[in-house]
Formats: sequence, C-alpha cells, structure tokens
Amino acid sequence: MTQIASVLSIMSKSYLELIAETDQFPYDDDQSPEATALRNGLYKLVWEDEDGQYAIGYIRDWVIDELSRTPHDIRGDMRLNTSDRTVMLFYTPKTEEERTLAVSALTGYWREKGIFKTLKGWRNELWPVYDRKGGLIFSVERAAMGLFGTARYGVHMVAYVEHPTAPYGIKIWVPKRAADKSTFPGMLDNTVAGGLMTGEDPFECIIREADEEASLPDALVRGSAEWVGNVTYIYITEAKQVGEDGYIYPECQWVYDLKLPADVVPLPKDGEVEEFRLCDVDEVKRDLRAGKYKPNCALVLIGFFIRHGILTEANEPQLAAIQARMHRELPFPGPHRKDWPGSVTNQAAKAT
Repeated sequence: MTQIASVLSIMSKSYLELIAETDQFPYDDDQSPEATALRNGLYKLVWEDEDGQYAIGYIRDWVIDELSRTPHDIRGDMRLNTSDRTVMLFYTPKTEEERTLAVSALTGYWREKGIFKTLKGWRNELWPVYDRKGGLIFSVERAAMGLFGTARYGVHMVAYVEHPTAPYGIKIWVPKRAADKSTFPGMLDNTVAGGLMTGEDPFECIIREADEEASLPDALVRGSAEWVGNVTYIYITEAKQVGEDGYIYPECQWVYDLKLPADVVPLPKDGEVEEFRLCDVDEVKRDLRAGKYKPNCALVLIGFFIRHGILTEANEPQLAAIQARMHRELPFPGPHRKDWPGSVTNQAAKAT
C-alpha cells in the first residue's frame, strides 16, 4: 500500500463509526473504565409527581459544583442527594411560567458571570423540558440545555433531485456551514436543520428553517416535504466543535425528505450557510467517510441512504447495528417516546 493510500485508509470511516461519533453515550453493557468514569461523573436531574421521582436530565459534576456555589436567591431551592447522585431544581415555583423564569434567572446569572463557555452562544430561544404525563415542566435557553442534560428536539431535511445519469439516479443538496458558526463551523450539513422551540410543531419548524436557511418557498415545502420518521441518539460535546467538552445531549430529530424540481436551487439567506452544492451520492459517501459532515447530519444522511436503497444488507454487513444505534431509547420523558401522553409524533406525520 502506498503512503497516500495508507493515509486515505486511516481517514476513511465506516458508517457504524460515523454513527458512533454521534451516539456516544455508553450503553448499559459497556463496563469499560471510560464508561464507568463518565457515569461516576454524572448526577441525574430529577422531577417528582404523585407517583414518585424520575429522571429528566444528566448534570455533570462541575455543574453541580457551580450550583452549590451559586447564591440561593439566584439558584432557588435545591435537593442534592450525593448518595444516589440525584439533584432536583426549580420545584418551588408552582407554574411552568414561573419555573421558566427561575431557570432564566440562574442561567442568566451564569452568563453574566462568564462561568460557562457554552453560554457565549446565547440565542434567545427557549427549548422545552417535558414531564412524563405529557406536560411541560419548564423551558431553557437553547445554549444552556447542555448544563442540565435534558432531551433536545430538532428537525432535519434532506433535499434531493432526480438525476438519471448520476449514481443511484439522484443528487443531494449539501450546505456548508458558515465559518463563523459557533458550533461545527465550516462542516457539511443536511439541506435544512434546526431546533424545536417550545410549543413549535415539527412540520412548521422545518418550513420556517427551509425559508431561513435555504430560501425554499413555504408552498413548495408544505406540499412536498415527507416526514420519514425520527432518529434518537445521545451525543457528548467536544470543545473543538461546541466550545466545551463533556455535556450530554440526548436528542430526537424529526426527519424529512424533499424531492425538489431540477430548477429549484437552495440559496443561503440567514448567514448560517456559506454555500449549497449539488452532490452525487458518491461525493456524499466520500465526504462522509472523510469526516466532513457534522456528526448528527452524517447519521441522518446514512438513514437517507438506507431509505433509498443505497445502503443495504448486501453491501453493509453492520446495517442492523447501524439502525439500532440510530433509534436508541432515550432515558427521559418526552414526545420521542411512543408511550408519552400527548406525543406530537403522529401529529407531525399528519401534517405532512
């Protein structure tokens, strides 16, 4: 093997390795020293109802330390149990609105004091935290979600065009993230993606993001976008891409496919995308294996390959493991769970 071929071989990642870069949190059967150390550095954020306590998030040790140092009049009441490594916060206010204000007071104080780097990415977007009975406990500033390790929700859409002479008969619209993005700058992405704010319907979110990020008309997306299911995984942040290491991101993404007419060209609009390129499947495969895609976007694209018969049992021996890790069970309540009262999954399907 030549030196160049050897380097290319090292750089080339398998599809399962790409999934593992997104679904990073250890599974229960992983008893490695690294997994044990991670678990030993976590507290469970818990909530309580008449049936008892249950977990809603993962909080790292260093956040617990900062909570303990924060003045009570800012932090509010806290039940910290060091023996079973649980913590309960924001339970004194009686309404969701009051609890959201309490969360804002705490995270705003930390931001003002410059305590956590992640808060430099403050977006003025509120994201939801749910209870197990279909209700909203409180909302958290998007940039602060990782401090509490609660479930995060978003939407991703892959736009493609039919192209008879291209491999597999299609080409995919691929954006490059702006170089000044606070997270994953300059990496490749899905055509459209964004986070679900409190109270936002997934389908309406993808329509909004399609306009803001790609200049795609409302009527076109509303009439043609197809909801193809959800993906779930648990990511662990890396400083080089997010600003700080080690925060736990349990995530669920509503995924959409959009077949575009050949004469429709996505265009950057809100500054988050540098450019769009129309890539054939072989180009996308090459860039995936080279690690050029934002990790969860790689996961969504692999799902696209499976749906469209590009990745099959015949050419991917690890297909079953890939599919399992794209749909892992998240340990907290919310609309990602089929048994969650008030789940919006079926509503998203009907909307399309």
